[in-house]
Amino acid sequence: MAYDPNNVFAKILRGEIPCKKVHESAHSLAFHDINPLSPIHVLVIPKGAYVGFDDFAAKASAEEQADYVKAIGDTARLVGADEGGYRLLSNCGVNANQEVPHLHVHIFGGRRLGRMLKKDGE
Repeated sequence: MAYDPNNVFAKILRGEIPCKKVHESAHSLAFHDINPLSPIHVLVIPKGAYVGFDDFAAKASAEEQADYVKAIGDTARLVGADEGGYRLLSNCGVNANQEVPHLHVHIFGGRRLGRMLKKDGE
């Protein structure tokens, strides 16, 4: 999957599409998902043009990486997800059903989330 500079998150970063911002740091932006799947559903994206975690791990500076990890934790606390527990999800690549070619982590919380994946046959 190649990076598309016209993906929705790149447009949000450029201010072309509005978002309901939760947190912003030097290298990261967190905002509410427009179609939430749980009471707490926030996305955290790096400001750099990275497709997924492997791309980010290989190309982002140590400062960007540290900022992104801290932004995810800070955002979880800001939205109260840390109180009852939360799930982090990042789909990377076609087999994981990644829809936007820009690294993003979903923070889900606010209710029991169930299993991560169903076992075969369920």
